[in-house]
Amino acid sequence: MGFDWVFVNPIQQPGASRSLYSIADYFRINTALLDPQSAAPPEEQVRQMVAQARASGLKTMIDLVINHSAIDSRLTSEHPEWFLREPDGRVANAFCQHNGERVVWHDLAQFDHQHTRDPEGLYRYCLSVVEHLLALGFEGFRCDAAYQVPRSFWHRLIQDIKGHHPHTCFVAETLGCSADQTRDTACAGFDYVFNSSKWWNFQDWWLIEQYNLVRETTRSISFPESHDTPRLYQELNGNLAALKQRYLFAALFSAGVMMPMGFEFGFRKQLHVVHTTPADWEKTDVDLSSYIAQVNAVKKSHAVFQEESPTSIFPCQNPNILLMWKASSKHKDEALVILNKDLHQHQEFSTDHFRHFVQAGAPLRDYSPEYPLEYIHEPFHYALRPGQGIVLVTSRT
Repeated sequence: MGFDWVFVNPIQQPGASRSLYSIADYFRINTALLDPQSAAPPEEQVRQMVAQARASGLKTMIDLVINHSAIDSRLTSEHPEWFLREPDGRVANAFCQHNGERVVWHDLAQFDHQHTRDPEGLYRYCLSVVEHLLALGFEGFRCDAAYQVPRSFWHRLIQDIKGHHPHTCFVAETLGCSADQTRDTACAGFDYVFNSSKWWNFQDWWLIEQYNLVRETTRSISFPESHDTPRLYQELNGNLAALKQRYLFAALFSAGVMMPMGFEFGFRKQLHVVHTTPADWEKTDVDLSSYIAQVNAVKKSHAVFQEESPTSIFPCQNPNILLMWKASSKHKDEALVILNKDLHQHQEFSTDHFRHFVQAGAPLRDYSPEYPLEYIHEPFHYALRPGQGIVLVTSRT
């Protein structure tokens, strides 16, 4: 399908809750993920997996969970000074704010990066975790709850690792935090942060404001769904046009795009960090692999879709049409994406001249993944199919 990374959730040994994100031992492999028929030791099985991905043209990224450990990890007794404490002295659980409410994970113990009496010991331990994963062959890290770890800690860690492994990729998980927190985290040296385009209604201005707040600091990654969200095909009652629409927008909106395994087949069952196993693989009559490959090819072919470029949403006579303009700041590409917001009805778009929207003098060319037009007539009038997107690209002279 044209992807260049595969991201896996934590593979280390979990605690009693069995959640992948409740790590009890950072230097042992989760036995549930090992092949019992293989004679290779656990770490060698990981290296074989990474080598197989690399042979297919994929770099491998893994979750880096250093905001917390499992509540039943030996670390809580061996290094009690590393953990945040409640007023009564108990190890504090990790938590986040969701829709204004405090969500507490009782199987997690919160590291105290801010005020530990042994900051160097905790830092060195986290550094050794990263070096261990690099030695297994991983080349990137999706840093879980990155905004809850001090910016200075990340800056030092990223600098130290890139000093020896300059091509290592660090991605900050910033969902659920404020735009200012996202920007502050991004400034620590991350290669990417995640944006919230999945929840955008194609109308309000908050997404563009969020995008512009961080785009000069680092790049961002969009996604139509993730391992933390319901499956989009289930959410929208099996609407295939919705999968295409949301993937196209996610891929072209920001520098990076991500989708979970099964999205291309219209899976309906939400992923679960404790209960999901290979037995949950679904048999469907959906296969968007070729469509996703075409979208990814469009992204790969045009610099404007590979960076955080200046982006504007233009007013449109038809409120059911999204008109998004992007211009590369590093190259000469300029793009116009015309997207039907309506997932059920055709919607019409018309203009007497595209020069109202683009600055380039060169002709616009249609690179849409479906139904591309050989020639762009002006005046232009087109009835977009439900959820359909038209991708027009030109070049500034």
